Amino acid sequence: MYVIRLADGTLRVPRSLASEDRRLIGNGYVEVGPDDPEYGRWLPESVTEEEAAERRRRWVEENDALEREFLAFKADQDEA
Repeated sequence: MYVIRLADGTLRVPRSLASEDRRLIGNGYVEVGPDDPEYGRWLPESVTEEEAAERRRRWVEENDALEREFLAFKADQDEA
């Protein structure tokens, strides 16, 4: 998940919610505006919605080759 910088400058910062015993309940985003004390911390690593979409697209395309390589490795291990 990426820190997303919206056109109005608001940041969508990924957050996870966990139970008291630390089991994951869910993932989501919180919006952080320029007046928030944490804004400056997140701004340098933020990407636009378009940049995030491009990264996801590239990851999916590049993942195909990685997945084939993993499946071939797994098949070799299963044969041994």
